[in-house]
This record gives sequence, structure tokens and C-alpha cells, in this order.
Amino acid sequence: MQHAYGIMWKTVSEDCNLACDYCYYSRVLGKPEQVRTPVPEVLEKVLRDYLSTCGSTASIAWQGGEPLLAGLPFFRRVVALEAEYAKPPMVLSNAIQTNGILINQAWAEFFRDYRFLVGVSLDGPEALHDSHRVDAHGRGSYARVMRGISVLQQHAVEFNILTVVGPHNVGHGAELLNFYRDQGFQWVQFIPQMAFQSQHPDRPGQFAITAEEYGQFLCDTFDVWYRDGHPDMSIRYFDNVLQTYVGVSPDLCTMKAKCPPHLVVESSGDLYPCDFFLDGEWKLGNIREMTLSDAFGTDTYARFASIKPDLPEKCRACPWLKHCRGGCPRNRVDEQGQMSAPDYFCTAFERFFAYADERLQTLAKPMRQQRSKRALQRL
Repeated sequence: MQHAYGIMWKTVSEDCNLACDYCYYSRVLGKPEQVRTPVPEVLEKVLRDYLSTCGSTASIAWQGGEPLLAGLPFFRRVVALEAEYAKPPMVLSNAIQTNGILINQAWAEFFRDYRFLVGVSLDGPEALHDSHRVDAHGRGSYARVMRGISVLQQHAVEFNILTVVGPHNVGHGAELLNFYRDQGFQWVQFIPQMAFQSQHPDRPGQFAITAEEYGQFLCDTFDVWYRDGHPDMSIRYFDNVLQTYVGVSPDLCTMKAKCPPHLVVESSGDLYPCDFFLDGEWKLGNIREMTLSDAFGTDTYARFASIKPDLPEKCRACPWLKHCRGGCPRNRVDEQGQMSAPDYFCTAFERFFAYADERLQTLAKPMRQQRSKRALQRL
């Protein structure tokens, strides 16, 4: 059976060489004792299984921890296996999320040669970034991250910036965007800082910022991004919101009507339905004992897939539902451990849509017209 879905490798599990104090996943405090990587038979079985069942397109995200700790030989083995099992006309894309401090010429040449999209974690200018993104000795990582980014730029590697929005920078939205524009960074993504462990998705999410703060952050950054109707940067959230105004299905899973088919693979071979659902309750099995298609057929996956469409009453009556789609199930946990509450950031989204709606309509109108024109030309 072939169908479109993506996979995310937790390449080295939670092993990481930084000790960011807000990390919701890694608990090694920047001192991994022994870096974990998928054993060769697990790596090969997953890639063979995936590339034979995912249809004409394949999307693999390599995350951690810090996935570059797996080493360049590991990733050379990855692309060799991909070349063996991905047959034309399949379109295969690899993306990797890194803290950036290990990037050197060899890594950059590899990313360029094999067309990896590189996501680099950066929380803004030095003072903001170094307030939380430190190594095991408490030293800031900004200078090392920027050095890694410079190497990517020198080798024409496609990269984007992932910024965690927390108390350290939530009040600096305009400053962040202006800094990134000055640096020539064209692709930026924001993610609110979470204070929970993904290993406990049955507990109410504890966020480091309030919905009110995040709503103001979205409004502040939107003002800078909009540029009198001529945006010159890609902010992933704003791009996806605009897609919903144009009538195009958004890329972000949180803005879809249901969670798209997706599997997370731990370095051990354990399978889960989502990066935020890594608790034993949501384990789908292990690749040593099943296929990836088997994982989609489990009762656990069916239970996971049923959560997002089961919207709270407030969402069903909301005028912004067609743009928001209820947010992320992980953010909808109530005090009883049920995923039946509105998204924690619901009021932030309500404020943002009310604030930006008119300008989003202005941007979307010519895009809709052009889309309609192309549709007529195809008739």
C-alpha cells in the first residue's frame, strides 16, 4: 500500500551538546554520555519500508537532541540507502534541525551536495539568544551558532531560522524581525516556549508565556513583516495563515482540519504518531516487529487521529476556525487530562486574526484572482 506521509527521526534521541534550560525533550544537560544512533538494521529497515510505501513523494526530518552528533559518516550512510531505495520519479526531501554549533565546511558541503534543508535554532540577537541557549558550562552559544550559519551561507546551503519565543524575547518581536532582516535571513519560524515534557502528553501544557503575550508578539511581528503590503521575508506562521486566506491548504499541521499522517522514529526503533506524543501510552510499536504501515493501522494511531477533529464547542462556533482549525491537540489538555479544551493560545490567535484580517485580505485578493485565472486557463 502506498500513501503520502512523512517521518521524523529522533536521530540521537535526546542526546544534545547544549543545555538549553527550556528544552521540553532533552534531559542530558549538554553532556550526552554515549551518543545514541539507530543501529544499522533499524536504519535500513525504516528507510526501505518508508521509501517503498510513501508514494511519489518522501519527506524525512532529522531531529534530536542534536542530530549532527550522529556524525557525518552516519548521514553518508543515510543518503546511500536513500539512493538505493528511492526510485525515480520519487521526489525525496531531507530536512535537519540543528543548534548549529557543529556546522563546518564538511557538513555544509554535504548539505549542499544532497540538498538538505537546514533549520538552525537561534533566539535573536546575542543577549536574547545567550540568556537560555547555553552549553553544559553555562557559556552562551550565539557566536558559535552564527559562525555555523556563516559557513552555510558561504556554501549556498538552504537554511531557515527556528526561534523559541519565551519570556526572554516575547516582548521583542519587532527587534527580532529587524535583526533577522539585517542578517539576510529570509526564512523564519517561531515556536512558543513550552515548560512540559513531551513524555507526559496527558498533563495540561505549561507554557512559559501567556496567550496575551503571544498575541501581542504576533501582532508586533506582523506589523514588521507586512511592510505596507510587500512582505520580503517568509515567516512560516504568517505564510500559512495567508494560504488559508487564498484558499490553499496550509503546510503547518496545527492549521489543518486533522493531523496529517506522520510517524516519529526514535533511535531505538520505537514508533510514535507525533513529536509531542512520545509517552508510552502513545507508542505504536517498534520497527523491528512491524512495518510503518502496520503502525498506521493500530488502535493507538486511530485514537490519536481522532483527537484534532473533535473540536471544543468554542472552536466550532469561532469565526476564525477556517484559518486556525483548533490549533494543536497537545495544547488542548484540560485539568482532567482530556484533550477537549480550546488551544492554550486560543485568545492569542483570536487577537491576531482580528488585528491582521483586513491586511491579510488585501494580500490574498490578487493571489486568489491569479489562482482563478490559472484554473480557467487549464479548462
